[in-house]
Amino acid sequence: METASLKNDVLPPAPVHVAIIMDGNGRWAKARGLPRSAGHKRGAESVRRSVKAAISNGVKYLTLFGFSSENWKRPAEEVRDLMGLLRFYLKSEIKALHREGVCLSVIGDRTRLDEDIVALIEKSEHQTKSNSRLVLTIALSYGGRSEILNGVRKIAEAVKNGDLEIDDINEHIFASHLYTTNIPDPDLLIRTSGEQRISNFLLWQCAYTEFSFIDTLWPDFSEDHFGDAVKDFQARDRRYGTT
Repeated sequence: METASLKNDVLPPAPVHVAIIMDGNGRWAKARGLPRSAGHKRGAESVRRSVKAAISNGVKYLTLFGFSSENWKRPAEEVRDLMGLLRFYLKSEIKALHREGVCLSVIGDRTRLDEDIVALIEKSEHQTKSNSRLVLTIALSYGGRSEILNGVRKIAEAVKNGDLEIDDINEHIFASHLYTTNIPDPDLLIRTSGEQRISNFLLWQCAYTEFSFIDTLWPDFSEDHFGDAVKDFQARDRRYGTT
């Protein structure tokens, strides 16, 4: 009886990898009569809380959708504010992340980012590369479709150069040509603000990901929201297409 009771008390493991679409900064600011930039600044505080919550919940990989390839179409002033916030975050937060044992990684098309931002990213990645408590991946200038196309081009080039045989191409080979080659697929994807779509985010990687859509706007996203999403995930039965 004691053994059975113990088994019933043991929770399933927490998700290894949690991805988050951080949505709702603009609506949060608009509801308060503030400029959109205020929402983005407040949203940066939710990033800090999410990193802390990921660590406390035993998550090993946290991927945040920071800026999509489509976001370049936003008004120039808003893009400028977002890039300024990114610069500030990379300069002010990296020491704290390093102290906490967080390894920072950035995925996406860096060719569209300013040179100083790319330099800050490379410096931050180098400084934290040996940390293993949590791998924090920020998707910047990122689009799932373009990532897949880039992977296809790399594979085509490898075949053309004789470095890869067509018959050897499989899911593992394909995944190794994506930005996330060293990151496991997300177990759980959280999207804030009540929207229920994945918006061109990790299209290949989310094949068997569990989704959690939360009404809360990103600037109000708390450690409790994160923990609740993890508990909900632990209660689900993941069958991966089997019975």
